[in-house]
Amino acid sequence: MIITIITALLLLIVGFILLVKGADFFVEGSASVAKKLKIPSLVIGMTIVAMGTSLPECSVSIIASMNGSNSLSISNAVGSNIFNLMVVCGICTLFIPLEVAKDTIKRDFPLSIACALLLLFTGYTSMTLGRTEGIVFLICFAFFILIMVKSTMKSRKISNEEMQEIDEEIEEISENLSGVKCLLYIVGGAVAIKFGGDFVVNGATSIARTVGVTETVIGLTIVALGTSLPELVTSIVAARKKEVDMAVGNVIGSNIFNILMVLGIAATISPITFLTENIIDIIVLVIFSGLVWAFAWTKKQLDKKEGIIMLVLYVIYTVYILMR
Repeated sequence: MIITIITALLLLIVGFILLVKGADFFVEGSASVAKKLKIPSLVIGMTIVAMGTSLPECSVSIIASMNGSNSLSISNAVGSNIFNLMVVCGICTLFIPLEVAKDTIKRDFPLSIACALLLLFTGYTSMTLGRTEGIVFLICFAFFILIMVKSTMKSRKISNEEMQEIDEEIEEISENLSGVKCLLYIVGGAVAIKFGGDFVVNGATSIARTVGVTETVIGLTIVALGTSLPELVTSIVAARKKEVDMAVGNVIGSNIFNILMVLGIAATISPITFLTENIIDIIVLVIFSGLVWAFAWTKKQLDKKEGIIMLVLYVIYTVYILMR
């Protein structure tokens, strides 16, 4: 039993490393290709780079769905959203108050809650996220990206300095790779993401069977933490440098991606069956999202006191899912 758990944990660790590094290479290669095609840096940043943070969740959910581990597929996406919202933002507030942009409060928060409610409605009414629903999610995702890009490009709030920062970020990511290197980065990244997802799913299901807990619990805890590590580390580093002006907006955007893109692709490839536990977890996500939205609305920021409340609530929720 101990050997099995150690092997499964090693699989998880190797899988997480492959997922994170694979996503980095894939984004670098794709961003470089987009740059060579003269696509504006702003569009690249809001599509390829932004979606890159959801690639680990996407891989795990798709492979779990194809392997019949439906509860792991749903719980990974929902668990990552809850972790990003409550833990990533909560920890950042311990270093510095998080300013929340007006667009995030008025547009992104309601949209993320609407996405969670759409997932809840779909799951509760049919207990299945089928191919039709998956396609609908992907269409909604496409419209979301289109609206975001158009509204941002039309906005006059983006100063020349901000545009220069975006350009520099894309240049740093793309590294002006040659055509051959771009191809190697994209293909190599995709392969690493694929095998990383395999390892994570196999390791997680093995741990669940050996320890005697459900795949839902593993997906909401270990897998959600592992696939959200890049966001956590990046946000903590940014918080310590006092550079977290877009932290909340990035988290909310990632949460929208995880529902519409990740579960949309997974369901389109292989229908996903819901469990009652999944419905409860989605309700928790809606409640937590509403609470953080209310925190942000009052003072246009999240402070340390609110961050501590968020972290305590996450601990209580984790204890609950381990006990149920």
